[in-house]
Amino acid sequence: MTHRRTVAALLVIAGWFTGAAFLRGQAPALGPELLDRLDAMAAAELAKDGIGGATVGVVAGGAVVWAKGYGLADIEAKTPATAETVYRIGSITKPFTALMLLQLVEAGRVHLSDPVEKHLPEINRIQGRAPGAPPVTLVELATMTSGIAREPEDTATFLRGPVSEWERVMTAALAKTTYAHEPGTRYLYSNIGYAMLGAALGRAAGEPYVDYVRARVLAPLGMAHTDFVPTPAIAPVLAKGYEVRDGKPDGTQAAREHEGRGYKVPNGALYSTVGDLGRYVALMLGEGPESVLKRETVKDNLSRVSSASGDLTSGYGIGFQVQRRGTLVMFGHGGSVAGYRAQVLYDPTTKTGVIVLSNAGGGKFNVGALARSLLEAVVAAR
Repeated sequence: MTHRRTVAALLVIAGWFTGAAFLRGQAPALGPELLDRLDAMAAAELAKDGIGGATVGVVAGGAVVWAKGYGLADIEAKTPATAETVYRIGSITKPFTALMLLQLVEAGRVHLSDPVEKHLPEINRIQGRAPGAPPVTLVELATMTSGIAREPEDTATFLRGPVSEWERVMTAALAKTTYAHEPGTRYLYSNIGYAMLGAALGRAAGEPYVDYVRARVLAPLGMAHTDFVPTPAIAPVLAKGYEVRDGKPDGTQAAREHEGRGYKVPNGALYSTVGDLGRYVALMLGEGPESVLKRETVKDNLSRVSSASGDLTSGYGIGFQVQRRGTLVMFGHGGSVAGYRAQVLYDPTTKTGVIVLSNAGGGKFNVGALARSLLEAVVAAR
């Protein structure tokens, strides 16, 4: 099948790419030479291990214009990965939690500067707050500047339990959580911090976090194959996850974590596809429905990087990571859970983005490096 026929088939299968009301028009197809290059790059990266599979997609002008599966979604069953395969996306859940925050700010339900304790007084169970230190704010949780440790002590204790119990598990974990720094003084990536953010936002909205995100973020974006659990729509096309151990795939831990990841829900529980994540990327490129988030809010949010590395090559904002490679500034987020790795990157200037999802972790396949190379190639071609 030619590249043009492949693209056309994907557009028909995915449906929304050409017909959804929120798109401003059909995105231009990628040229055959560029497609050949992207295809070769993805295939070469997977071949480093030859274990499991991956799905890669490119967003341009507000639509997924190319997507392809590589390798196997299920090694034992020899099921190939396709453009429709579902993967866990780990910390790419955080941008959706941040989206909830921005929605509530737009609605006047919260302020970025709100003390977390206003909505979630249980935050005061955290140990080691410096005497006289100011209370942690919502924006500090959202930008990883709260000073709160990455995980609670005895982390494994709080990594079990279904999604329905996540907030109870998170609350129990707070007494085992400490401050590593004073709030607002430096960047420190905190998973427990984003779990608290989700809980606080649910309280402020008067609606449980999971229900809110499903109803007010995923559904309006048309993300029918994205959820916190393997729904009936997800389960038949869900890739089996593997960790590469001594050069061999091991699916034990990944299989167990489908039963629940304890408190790790607002910070890492979502499942999704390249097509669905393309809808999120379109929103971040200013091509999404303003009923979900106003374009001006998106633009304003991407203009604020709250912390950066000393050499200014990386940083973090409200729900996004940023990387600079030469003159190209890439926004997005990565994700990693047992058996799965994921990366979303996009360039608002050229309105292009890439998505890489994999069902094998711990080996040589580097989703972040591949995503960066793909986006650099797409941007250069634009």
